[in-house]
Amino acid sequence: MAARSYGQHDGVTRALELVGDRWALLVVRDLLVGPRRYGDLRAGLPRIPTNILATRLAELVEAGVAVKTPVKRMGTVYELTALGRELEPIVLGLARWGMRSLAEPAADDVVTSDALATALRAAFVPGGAAFVADVLADGVALRVRVAGDRLDVATVALERPETGEAGAAARALRDLEPDAVLRATHALQRALAGTAAIDGTLTLVEGDPSVGRAFAAAFAA
Repeated sequence: MAARSYGQHDGVTRALELVGDRWALLVVRDLLVGPRRYGDLRAGLPRIPTNILATRLAELVEAGVAVKTPVKRMGTVYELTALGRELEPIVLGLARWGMRSLAEPAADDVVTSDALATALRAAFVPGGAAFVADVLADGVALRVRVAGDRLDVATVALERPETGEAGAAARALRDLEPDAVLRATHALQRALAGTAAIDGTLTLVEGDPSVGRAFAAAFAA
């Protein structure tokens, strides 16, 4: 694949040459949540043309940012290399920065499980909270475990490729019983950025009422 060049020699330019094309960082965003099959990535980026997704994945593999891994009974999955995972603080920083400018969603805007998981990870404030909650928002269901300075997020009732330590952690998390089930409005991401009140975006569906307060404290901007 021919390398793109901006004709400048510095770190920002090189980073953009590697992951600056349209859709590339969104593919990285989803792979930061965990390994994904091609079909998972396609479902999580519903507007991406199939040829562009194939091209971006090939470019990320060629750049050493991602790798294709055969998984028994699942086929091939894509996952980030150590170099790719170094993008995590950059992507989370972009998420925090972008959430502050979110307006009301358009009628055809979608929120995916990987996007919401990234938003939660970007807004997490380590502290003394400890709970397991199912968060329902925009057709997405996530199981969220907070234990002091640790945050784990996994999709609920959705098959995902699970490899390595991240896969084991996701399976263990889905096996837990939640302390509460919370329903969130579409304003949750703005609340995570501090531009709305988190308490006003959450409704207790069932379980321990204190979990809602603990959730708000764990993700207070």
